[in-house]
Amino acid sequence: MKKLIALDQTYDFFSAKMIEDIVVLKFRENLLVRAGDLHAKGSLFEYLDMVSRSDRAKGVLIIGSPEKKGCEEYFEFYRKVFELQLDQIAIVRLYNAVNQFILKIMELNKIVVHADSGEVIPLFLNVSLACDYRVVAENTVFKNPCLELGLVPKGGGAFFLSKMLGRSKALEILLSEGDIPAQEALMLGLVDNIAPRETLEKVALNIAQGFARKPSTTVAGIKKLLNYSMKDLRDFLEFENQVLLRMKGSAGFQNQASTTNNNAP
Repeated sequence: MKKLIALDQTYDFFSAKMIEDIVVLKFRENLLVRAGDLHAKGSLFEYLDMVSRSDRAKGVLIIGSPEKKGCEEYFEFYRKVFELQLDQIAIVRLYNAVNQFILKIMELNKIVVHADSGEVIPLFLNVSLACDYRVVAENTVFKNPCLELGLVPKGGGAFFLSKMLGRSKALEILLSEGDIPAQEALMLGLVDNIAPRETLEKVALNIAQGFARKPSTTVAGIKKLLNYSMKDLRDFLEFENQVLLRMKGSAGFQNQASTTNNNAP
């Protein structure tokens, strides 16, 4: 008899629970805070591998951390990079962790639904773009603090957006300083559904369960076909690392980081 895999798990920065045939994965802390933590990263990736092997799990619902601080946390992270002079190895470790997470989501043989709310920075938008379906709460606002530091967003944003929306619209969004509220994001195709904040998880779970009722072999096959055009994503993410590292080492970044640090509350 095949041994059942225990999918109800609690870790330091995320928890996971089976609700019927859907794995509901909730982050306790911002991915940006823990991505470079080797232990935390290993726990997450090992868990996703277990989900992939499980016959009981028909779908995955990823719920963004309610504790994320949006732009504030983004600036805080790069202030630490600037003040502590973190070495390149530490930065590469962080970037590679994000790369691995994006690729793990893409490679999962289950439908992955992403739900989020509040202030969303490009890194977390990019994580959602790696998923198969996106639901946000009415209070969701997508922000782009990367421009203030003279950086590009990590997580494959340029790759995903250019394929989804075309090069011109992707360029417009990536260089925009304006916020994108939930309704506009829906019109653009960045998200697939909007729900009231208080029912966000219920709506997202119902959507995931709807996908789970489809034949699992068909779902896995369709995902492989849809992801065929994404086979260059791994190379893109590594190239993105190189671009970011060059930008971080530039005088422009140092000046922007210093200005942001001095203007910090």
